[in-house]
Amino acid sequence: MARCDVLIVGLGPVGASLAALLAQSGLSVIAVEKDTTVYPLPRAAHFDHEIMRIFQQLDLAEAIAPHIRVAPPYEFRNARGEVLLRFERERSGSLSGWPQSFMFNQPGVEQALRARLAELPTAAVRLGRRFTSFSAEPTGIVANLAGPDGSEMIAARFLVGCDGARSAVREACGIGLADYGFDEPWLVIDAVAAPTARLPDSNLQICDPARPTTCVQMGPGRHRWEFMLKPDENAEQVLEDGFIRALLAPWNCLDQVAIDRRAVYRFHGLVATDWRRGSVLLAGDAAHQMPPFAGQGLCSGLRDAANLAWKLAAVLRGAPDALLDTYQPEREPHVRGFIELAINMGRVVCTTDPAVAAARDANMLAQRAAGGSAIPPPAPAPFRQGCVMAGCRGAGTLFPQPWAAGERGPLRLDSVLGEGAWLIARDGFPEPAPRLPLELKPVSLGEERMAPFAAALGRWLAQNEAEAVLVRPDRYVFGTGAAEALARAFLQQVDPSAGRG
Repeated sequence: MARCDVLIVGLGPVGASLAALLAQSGLSVIAVEKDTTVYPLPRAAHFDHEIMRIFQQLDLAEAIAPHIRVAPPYEFRNARGEVLLRFERERSGSLSGWPQSFMFNQPGVEQALRARLAELPTAAVRLGRRFTSFSAEPTGIVANLAGPDGSEMIAARFLVGCDGARSAVREACGIGLADYGFDEPWLVIDAVAAPTARLPDSNLQICDPARPTTCVQMGPGRHRWEFMLKPDENAEQVLEDGFIRALLAPWNCLDQVAIDRRAVYRFHGLVATDWRRGSVLLAGDAAHQMPPFAGQGLCSGLRDAANLAWKLAAVLRGAPDALLDTYQPEREPHVRGFIELAINMGRVVCTTDPAVAAARDANMLAQRAAGGSAIPPPAPAPFRQGCVMAGCRGAGTLFPQPWAAGERGPLRLDSVLGEGAWLIARDGFPEPAPRLPLELKPVSLGEERMAPFAAALGRWLAQNEAEAVLVRPDRYVFGTGAAEALARAFLQQVDPSAGRG
């Protein structure tokens, strides 16, 4: 029977990223996937700067570059083509330094993730293996897998279900789903576009009561349309060639695109009631699902992976098991905020009553005329509870990643400081800072390596009225204040026994 620290079920972007983050920190990981190859067509289409920062941490920025492009502005337009709402995308200078948003080709990014996993000696991948059940043991779990060559058992300290909306791991735990009551069927059409294709240069939501429609760029050379189904339409009907050609005809592109995917999806908002049951945890679509209107479904799953990876690593190295109980309280409010935003955006788009749509248009056009031309993309709210130092400025927010020019290309803060948690002090430390099981790194802004970033980080500390900041391994702020107090508070959260005496 094979053994590992963490068994991951599902090797999509969330499972593969979690496996790579854990293996990169030296933990033994086995990732199992029921399919034998990467699904060849894209599903997700967008990720934001924070997710690019996670890919940077995995040393994948260059490998995925051929499969991504900077996202254009995102506009809501009415049936007459008038702009009702416009989200502007920063092409540089986001909180993470990367462009605000990217469109991507999922198969290419997944291949890069799997190639990275293959480079990590403590990671193993089992393809063509289907999770069937598990049993709880005093030291973790034993999972049962089925494959073409028979059954297999794997013992692990932790099991993480990253196995999608129909999660077998979630079902095996008997975990239910809370339903937001938003359920709309849409036809999704993906196409390869010729370089000369006459397609919009913005991502669009067409708020047309006759047929709400989405039109967006994807990875390089690819485009997606989504059409809301009418009550008298069914999946078999809308997947026919003639029906699809009629929908695409107004876009004047039929001679410039090759359709390679058509599918009917139900857009809905669901959240698992429990994201942890003992040694079993859920992440990504296994834990939550949302409509695509805010572009945060995949992003939310990868934030799960980053949040969970450092906590699993800390617990496996001696931190209290209760640290994992901060996972859902931190991530669920983020997720619910984006689900509610996406549903509200969807309700704007999905209005099919002409009179209601006319009133909506008039109201939104008046607001736009009075309030400016563009608004920034939404950002997650700070953590209010969990592994944070409650009550201090900046706690629970994403820490910035300044960039600077270097001789061989951009210098990025995360790459300079490396893995683990950071205790960054403006004026240095009177004595060596304490070290924690997950390797807390003391950093002074006066160090030579920090010179390119000192001004930006000094401004951040000044804005938060702090002499120091403790940054968690997932790059969220634990707290700000005096360095010694921060280290002590973090120690109490991560290793209470070390904080006594």
